[in-house]
Amino acid sequence: MTFEKILPILKNNGKAIREQWDSDEEFILVVKDQKFNGVPVTPYMLIKTTSEGYSSFAPTVCDVLADDWKVVD
Repeated sequence: MTFEKILPILKNNGKAIREQWDSDEEFILVVKDQKFNGVPVTPYMLIKTTSEGYSSFAPTVCDVLADDWKVVD
């Protein structure tokens, strides 16, 4: 699946991964509707890994152009 098709799923609370990633990456997700000190925070993406917990995620050009995205539970 392409990133263009996976993005709306992520925006609707879905989770996704690239098939070529190794087993350390569990999924990415979009975090939205958050506040910090009462001020809205713009949406952002996180990646869940088995070893590090959650980290910020910014798709690379390769991620955006890839067609091996899949939805995960």
